[in-house]
Amino acid sequence: MERDNMGRPYLDWKTAEEFITDAFAGVGVPRDEAKICTDILLEADKRGIESHGCNRFKPIYIDRINDGIQQPITNFEIVKETETTAVVDGHDGMGQVIGYKSMQMAIDKAKKYGMGMVVVRNSCHYGIAGYYTTMATKQGCIGITGTNARPSVAPTFGVEGMFGTNPLTIGIPTDEPFDFNIDCATSITQNGKIEFYERIKENVHPGTIVGLDGKPVEGDAGEALKQIRNGTAALTTLGGIGEALGGYKGYGYALAVELLSAALQDGAYGKALNGKDENGKKVPYHLGHFFIAIDTNHFLGEDLCRKKAGEIIRSIRASKKAPGQDHIYSAGEKEYNVWQERKDKGVPISEPVQKEMSKVRDDLGLKYVFPWEK
Repeated sequence: MERDNMGRPYLDWKTAEEFITDAFAGVGVPRDEAKICTDILLEADKRGIESHGCNRFKPIYIDRINDGIQQPITNFEIVKETETTAVVDGHDGMGQVIGYKSMQMAIDKAKKYGMGMVVVRNSCHYGIAGYYTTMATKQGCIGITGTNARPSVAPTFGVEGMFGTNPLTIGIPTDEPFDFNIDCATSITQNGKIEFYERIKENVHPGTIVGLDGKPVEGDAGEALKQIRNGTAALTTLGGIGEALGGYKGYGYALAVELLSAALQDGAYGKALNGKDENGKKVPYHLGHFFIAIDTNHFLGEDLCRKKAGEIIRSIRASKKAPGQDHIYSAGEKEYNVWQERKDKGVPISEPVQKEMSKVRDDLGLKYVFPWEK
């Protein structure tokens, strides 16, 4: 059995896809929508974004459905629509399904009118934001998306989690083997990454979390995660604590995403997204998203856009390197490289996720034998 450099066994993509689809279907997600959820989840692992892949399959999706705070059947309601815009209510359905349909709607509008924007309320975690911008770039569009999230990030000069990790994600078509795709949180790190550190027994990175005393929280990731959950610590925005390294910039972008994820659709925001009521009972998250598509053919054409974007990226890549460095990367390149390395091997599965997958299989009575059980 082949393992990665961390000693984790690989699960081949075909088995992973079939099992996860069967599992989603087993908890009530319609099979065609289960395939969408699976595709988005596994795309994270294909790109090496393990914080949003199989690592979150059970605790974020399966458990929430079983807890009754996420609906397996998605009621995708169009509240208002014009030629170039739409407001959608997801009614706490599957975030991936809501995201997929919303971005495709924005793309369809862009193809006809040049630009399209769809905003969403009452959704759930929609997976990696970069999936949706890739939907746009594959169809010759510039794609932009963002989402709010449970409050775990403090504003500059604050120590209380007031908004989520709020990614601002942009995809632009290029003539490279990969499109430009910047997909990252407006915080230095995200909850999923801290969860991943806990699983692999890695300490949190200095400066990424701030305590109520205004000082950095360091050490054990599991303990840091508990502090974030109970409100005695918060993640920091891009730039870190205070203004010295530009923390106010990350704060500004995070707040912009919060506004775009709630203001246009009359959606929930901030503390209302913590997933619990005043008595501590679990409730739906009611997340908001936005999706923007810009059709390059309504400007000077997709081919020219791809060529020019590729030229810009290559000029940057050819610039002078720092001592000891032999390559300058552009957004989307490392993810492409991970896929080249993993496409014939599969997804590496850590021991905690192995146990979760086996439990889901046994609970649903599915007939799978995983490589780590042989």
